[in-house]
Amino acid sequence: MYTEALKNKDKLFSIAPMMDWTDRHCRFFHRQLTRHALLYTEMVTAEAVIRGERERLLGFDSQEHPVALQLGGSEPDRLAEAARIAADFGYDEVNLNVGCPSDRVQSGAFGACLMRVPELVGECVAAMKSAVSIPVTVKSRIGVDDQDPGSALDALADAVWKAGADALWVHARKAWLDGLSPRENRDIPPLDYGRVHQLKRENPIHFIGLNGGLQTPIQALEELIQGEPQLNGAMLGRAAYQNPQILRDVDRLFYNAEDEPPSYREVIDAMMEYSARHLERGGRLNHVTRHMVGLFQGVPGARRWRQILSVESVRDDASPEIIDKAFSCVRLDAASAAA
Repeated sequence: MYTEALKNKDKLFSIAPMMDWTDRHCRFFHRQLTRHALLYTEMVTAEAVIRGERERLLGFDSQEHPVALQLGGSEPDRLAEAARIAADFGYDEVNLNVGCPSDRVQSGAFGACLMRVPELVGECVAAMKSAVSIPVTVKSRIGVDDQDPGSALDALADAVWKAGADALWVHARKAWLDGLSPRENRDIPPLDYGRVHQLKRENPIHFIGLNGGLQTPIQALEELIQGEPQLNGAMLGRAAYQNPQILRDVDRLFYNAEDEPPSYREVIDAMMEYSARHLERGGRLNHVTRHMVGLFQGVPGARRWRQILSVESVRDDASPEIIDKAFSCVRLDAASAAA
């Protein structure tokens, strides 16, 4: 994936790993909107993968490919074992989290804390690379707290390249572990895309992807091509989750797809069928529909769409037909006419 992208000067698009959001139901939904984007799981700790209920933690639908598992941890041997399990499960990539600023990862001495110990990150990547044949990648910030983002990001990048990492995805903000909440860390530290472009100039032969503050696929693509050499990939998080209809542009912009994106009717039918299967396994409809409420942002009838999904999907007898009922309130023709 990454080698071919570098060779062919292709641009990759991915949807960021987001805690409590990018579960298997969310990823299946996003896959209906883009056939080619790389999807990421939520972060799962290496210990949970090794000791936990693997089908619940790691299970995914075959339609989700390409899909990557993001791991949290700081013990090379445990990360290697978790990566091996992920590969056996069929994941297309394993990614090491070196950017999450939550209290949970700070207490566990991983996530963004690892920016302070790039040598350990390199050891973790090397152990994972030795355990699997699928790509091993890293997602980081540009630094933490009072670190100089120049030397901090350089040190991290040097360590992961020497360890054989296939790609480095950079959230172009610092993480402030002392003084900011995880929510504040997503917005308050200023974006510094220029620092990521500089890293690419210093590492032209390596895959470097950009994350942080990107709002649409077209804006992301425009940012990637600023300067030479160009950045290799874009990763959208909250913007893709909160306004998922923008994902319908991804295949055309990033993968030169000539086919029309799936119609909304096709997306709704696929999600109804998927929801029926989930209900048969003992799940609840709102497990699926909670990820769909933002689909028709700005379209006439979107408020009613959100209301039906939010209220009626939580009922004990909720069925997939609720999705169709909500969709019947959306006035796509009116939106087209207004455009």
